[in-house]
Amino acid sequence: MSAPVRIGLIGAGRIGASHAAVVARRVHGASLVAVADPRPGAAAEVAGPLDARAETSVEAVMRADDVDAVVVAASSVAHRDLVVAAAEAGKHVFCEKPAGMSLAEIDDVRTATAKAGVAFQVGFNRRFAREFAAAHEAIVAGRLGDVRQLRSLTRDPGRGPSDPDGVPPWTIFTQTLIHDFDTLNWLNPGAHAVDVVATAGSLTAPGHPTLLDHATVVVTYSNGAIATAEASFAATYGYDVRAEVLGSEAMVTMGEGAQSSLRLHDGSGRLATTAHSDTELLLDAYTGELEELVAAVREGRAPSVGADDAFAAFAIAQACIDSFTTGGRAAVATAVPQEA
Repeated sequence: MSAPVRIGLIGAGRIGASHAAVVARRVHGASLVAVADPRPGAAAEVAGPLDARAETSVEAVMRADDVDAVVVAASSVAHRDLVVAAAEAGKHVFCEKPAGMSLAEIDDVRTATAKAGVAFQVGFNRRFAREFAAAHEAIVAGRLGDVRQLRSLTRDPGRGPSDPDGVPPWTIFTQTLIHDFDTLNWLNPGAHAVDVVATAGSLTAPGHPTLLDHATVVVTYSNGAIATAEASFAATYGYDVRAEVLGSEAMVTMGEGAQSSLRLHDGSGRLATTAHSDTELLLDAYTGELEELVAAVREGRAPSVGADDAFAAFAIAQACIDSFTTGGRAAVATAVPQEA
């Protein structure tokens, strides 16, 4: 396939608008054709400046003959249904994480996309950040020796959610730390997560019945490696993503919270600017992941991060929920749990 991959976007919120701009302005070999969002005016606001058409009907994008692939950036609770519908319509799919809100839903996604024979990619963007990709290459090449300890963290900017009641329960595990869980899995190739211990709390809204805004998770892997994943919704200094892997022969670190390598030294000390959003800090990664989708479609292959990866990361998130609920260690599922 040599013609541009024609993309339709579903969901014109913050992350959808970012994906639309990346497709239209940064991804070679892609063309943004349509943006769909049922909210009045939302699709037009995103589509207009990018010379794409606006739709209020998701089905219109699914049925469109001039759409080859769909980017799903709608509410997470709709991901499973939208991906399945797109696959059944013969569209290749990029879906923001998580691919579903349960292991059963993600298994439905895996089954539907495989049956339809379409490319499916989940939005684990850190795999496409330059530092993270270089670290992964070093690990795969054996430069670190045996992987023994890992660490990954995500800190969202601000002083905590402005509307704690509007944050769905378990968001810190299923929406935020899920990036860290995939990162840890990816940086420990050949191993799988066995169990977790999760600790979390509400520090910005003490006593809130469902909000968890800080969490630390310990993950044990099948190769004996031990990993920690940490998240906060209240990093006053900016958006921060980092990781570290210690091996038997070497160590590698990724990220340091700074926006760039620029450092200003003056009488007050050293100043390093920080990013204040994920789309700012990880713009190269957001571009790279959509370039991967386009390459997979044009080359007729599966994307490098797919449904199995989505399942594995969510399995850790679900184990965190189980651990937090019971107050103990929880096993990480390798298949959809059977109902009793």
